[in-house]
Amino acid sequence: MKAVILAGGFGTRISEESAFKPKPMIEIGEMPILWHIMKEYSAHGINEFVICAGYKQYVIKEWFADYFLHTADVTFDFTEGNKMIVHEKHIEPWKVTIVDTGLDTMTGGRVKRIQQYVGNEPFCLTYGDAVSDVDITALIEFHKSHGKCVTLTSVSLAQQKGVLDVNSDNTITAFREKDDEDGSLINGGYMVCNPGVFDYLEDDSTVFEQKPMRALAEAGELKSFYHDGFWQCMDTKREKDKLEELWASGKAPWKKWEG
Repeated sequence: MKAVILAGGFGTRISEESAFKPKPMIEIGEMPILWHIMKEYSAHGINEFVICAGYKQYVIKEWFADYFLHTADVTFDFTEGNKMIVHEKHIEPWKVTIVDTGLDTMTGGRVKRIQQYVGNEPFCLTYGDAVSDVDITALIEFHKSHGKCVTLTSVSLAQQKGVLDVNSDNTITAFREKDDEDGSLINGGYMVCNPGVFDYLEDDSTVFEQKPMRALAEAGELKSFYHDGFWQCMDTKREKDKLEELWASGKAPWKKWEG
């Protein structure tokens, strides 16, 4: 199964850093939050990724092209024809496809654009700006068990995300925007989608969290996987600092991998 990561937005609410790089490339512990998310999936055996890039997409491509420079000690030997020697290189078991899905394309449009890269099979889908200790293996098994089109991970936090109405069998019956009085479950990303989801996506202007999600809910094709553990997005500098502190403490809840 592949994991699709939405990494093309402008990140305007954390403009202190997103002016220079896409928000998923903002670093936590000297590694992009995108890398942290990919390590989460890899810890659950998912090692093939499709990155939906857009704003400053070349930064993502260059980072992966120079992966060894970011993760290993390097000797530049100018005495022998400008030779580069990589020491103790760590190779991730990853296949990464980075797709330029457009500068102004909305979330649903970005997913629509990568259809050819996931083909006719289920895939994971998440946002490139949030980390979690969600059990991705259990999420996938739950998705397979109910046979509906989309499963999303629901969390209970007062964030400005899409609000869910969930019934007793975990079917999402409504998907709407949050208002100030809500204390409801919200969309935490970490989704699993059947290829039928592409039928709900129209063009670059499609916002995945609006018409498609509402249509899926109305059709009974949207399920909730409730997660009561750690989940944190990185919309602001304050939230970035919080994640930095957790990482520096050596007790980052989302770090489920060795090394």
